[in-house]
Amino acid sequence: MIKAGIVGVAGYAGISILQILLAHPEAEVIWLSSEDSHAGKKISDIRPSFNGICDLVCQKSGDLSKFVDQTDVVFMALPNGLAMKLSPMFLEKRKKVIDISADFRIKDLEEYKKWYKIDHLSPNLVADATYGLPELFFEKIKTSSLIANPGCYPTASILGIAPLLKNNLVDVNSIVIDAKSGVSGAGAALTEITHFPECNENFRAYAVASHRHNPEIDQILSWISNTKINTTFVPHLVPMNRGILATIYANLIQKITNEKLHEIFKNFYKKAPFVRVLELGKLPATKYVYGSNFCDINVVLDERANKVIVLSAIDNLIKGAAGQAVQNMNIMFGLDERAGLDKSPVYP
Repeated sequence: MIKAGIVGVAGYAGISILQILLAHPEAEVIWLSSEDSHAGKKISDIRPSFNGICDLVCQKSGDLSKFVDQTDVVFMALPNGLAMKLSPMFLEKRKKVIDISADFRIKDLEEYKKWYKIDHLSPNLVADATYGLPELFFEKIKTSSLIANPGCYPTASILGIAPLLKNNLVDVNSIVIDAKSGVSGAGAALTEITHFPECNENFRAYAVASHRHNPEIDQILSWISNTKINTTFVPHLVPMNRGILATIYANLIQKITNEKLHEIFKNFYKKAPFVRVLELGKLPATKYVYGSNFCDINVVLDERANKVIVLSAIDNLIKGAAGQAVQNMNIMFGLDERAGLDKSPVYP
């Protein structure tokens, strides 16, 4: 069994990782850590949904050195700027680290500092980290010790755009991503716009042209296309708990039919068990991926405007965070990438 620890377990991503690992056939959670105010408390006292399921006691992050030797993999589900401090002690002992934050995603450290306002404390590790999007970087993930788990918006957006770039179908300067997310994407900490009276019966854009996931999206798309890409990215907050629907627009640079576009997407993801390219005419919706590691995608040709429109739906806490992290763990340890994740979405 793979011995796993979770740092930041009480947050939405951390709790979701614990939920998945408790039912994983090849993994065992041996310790948990959360904020210091949770130290000494059972996870079932902090999150009552675990009553009778898991009674592990949360440890202080400062006490984790005693667990290093017995751990095979650690999941860092922490706010930005903290995983860079804790990861080295695990990596130095040849343990595997999967970071849910943005600490190791952006390769350009000046770009990271610009968007996150943090000086990186482990710059040597950034170059070694593998971007953990299995559908694009499976082989690199297999041999990596440090995974930068993708953000939720980037996951939905990159999976939607990648086939277009790989097949040189669109003007790279024309990409617009219009994405909507449920409130859990903002994390468990309360902010004004996630306060119930502000988000209930409301639909708003936020961080327009300034969201931290924009440079992450642009970096990966630039890798795919071998050219510098700057997308227009506009996120929105939807009054629902979870889910992301990204609607992506781009100008076509060659004549093509909708049937051919659909075939390209089907072929591109034919070996990706968690990407479901829907039948022509069927559109993705967050309800149909809820609680699952699936990404539902479809592509629509707007012949009149010479544009392609891609729709991509994920559960932001599963494929956009915890599920993808476990998928990466499976690949790193040579397991079937579907292990512990092969369940249907929750419906209705």
